[in-house]
Amino acid sequence: MRARTLATMLADTATDALRAEVDLTPKPGLVDARDSGAHQDMTHALMRASADALHLGFHDAAVAATRERDLVRLRAELGLLGRESEARMLLATNGVNTHRGAIWCLGLLVSAAAAEPGRWKADVLLDWVARMAVIKDPAVSPARCSNGQRAIRNYGVAGARGEAASGFAQIVDAGLPALRAGRKAGCSERVARLNALVALMGVLDDTCVLSRAGLEGLRAMQSQAARIGKLGGVGTCRGARELAGLDRNLIALNASPGGSADLLAATLFIDALETAASNQLGGRRASIEPVQENAHATTVA
Repeated sequence: MRARTLATMLADTATDALRAEVDLTPKPGLVDARDSGAHQDMTHALMRASADALHLGFHDAAVAATRERDLVRLRAELGLLGRESEARMLLATNGVNTHRGAIWCLGLLVSAAAAEPGRWKADVLLDWVARMAVIKDPAVSPARCSNGQRAIRNYGVAGARGEAASGFAQIVDAGLPALRAGRKAGCSERVARLNALVALMGVLDDTCVLSRAGLEGLRAMQSQAARIGKLGGVGTCRGARELAGLDRNLIALNASPGGSADLLAATLFIDALETAASNQLGGRRASIEPVQENAHATTVA
C-alpha cells in the first residue's frame, strides 16, 4: 500500500473513532448528542468540529512513521506534528481544549499502525506505542505544567505519558474485552461501546477527573463504574439506572472523564484495525460504523 493511501485510511479511521466517541449517547459527565455533561464550554457540534480538525495531523503522523525509522527522530517529529494539531484544534474551537489527550493517544496509535503495516494487532500496536512514549520530546520544557501534570504531581498517578508507556494497559484489560463481550452477548453496538467506556472509567486514573474532583471524586467514579459492570452493564435496567446516577454525580462534581473518552476512541480505532486485518481488507478503509439508535435509551430492547 502506498504511504499516501495508508496515511489517508488511518487518518480517516482515527477521525471516525473520535466522531463515534463524541456521538455515543448517553455518556456520563461527557459531551454527547444529548447534552454537554459537566462542560460549560463545549457542545456536540464543537466536539465534532474538533475531531474533523485533527484529520490532517493524523495523516501527517502516519506519513512520518512510514518515512522515519529512527524512533528518537520520529518522536521529535511527532511532537511537532502534535503541537500543530493542537493549534488547529484550538482554532476550530475558539480556544477550547477539546481533544488534547486524543491527539496524544490516537496520534501514537496512528503512527504505530503506519510503522507496522499488516501487523494490526493490539499487542503489536501498543508495544510500539510503549517504546515511543518513553522517549522524551526534546522540544518540551520540563517546567511545562498542565492540569494533567499537576494531577500527576499531586496524586502520584501515571498520567497520559505514563499510561502510553504502559502500552495503554486499560485498553487491553478493560476497553476491548468489554466492547467484544457486549457484542458477543447480543448487545447493540451502542450498548457495547457504552460498556467499554464504563469499563475504562472503572480502571483508569483519569487526570481530567482528578484535576476537577480530586482523589475522592476519582475513586467514587471508579467504584460506581465498576458497579455498573457487576450489574451486567448498561444494557440492563439496573445498570442503566446506575449509569444515569453516575452522570448526575459527575455533573454535580463538575468532573468529566475525558481521559476515559480518549481511550474509548483509541479502543474503537484498534478494534477497527484488528477487524480490517482479520478480514484481509488490505488497502480498503477500516470501518467504524455510526450507531443508529435512540440516543436516550440505554436498555436492550
